[in-house]
Formats: sequence, structure tokens, C-alpha cells
Amino acid sequence: MRIDRVKLILEMTRRGLTSQKLSEMAGLSRVTLSSVKRGASCSSGTVFKIAKALNKDPADLLETTED
Repeated sequence: MRIDRVKLILEMTRRGLTSQKLSEMAGLSRVTLSSVKRGASCSSGTVFKIAKALNKDPADLLETTED
């Protein structure tokens, strides 16, 4: 799975969150969050943790594919 990096960064900016703060809120390492922010794929568990920390539906953060 891939989180849309633009959506993630915009949401973090909107809430005034640093990577350090979000990683703490989500219970993830900064390295994991940094990889996600760079566009790396991640597990569904990671998506869920980030979405929960941001109080968002996980589907709202995922990349959408256009056919």
C-alpha cells in the first residue's frame, strides 16, 4: 500500500505536525514515517496507525490510481 505523500504532507502542515510528533502519535519510528513521506510502500498496519493519529479514514490517505 502507498500513502499519497502530498495528502500526508498537506495534512501534517495543516495540523502543524512535525515528522517527529506524528511518528510519536502514530507509534512509528521516524525512519518509517520518513520512508512513507518519500513515497515508499508500507503495510496496512502503518496506514492505519498514521490515519488514526490524524483522525482520518485510512482510505482518505491512500494513493488513488487513475486508469
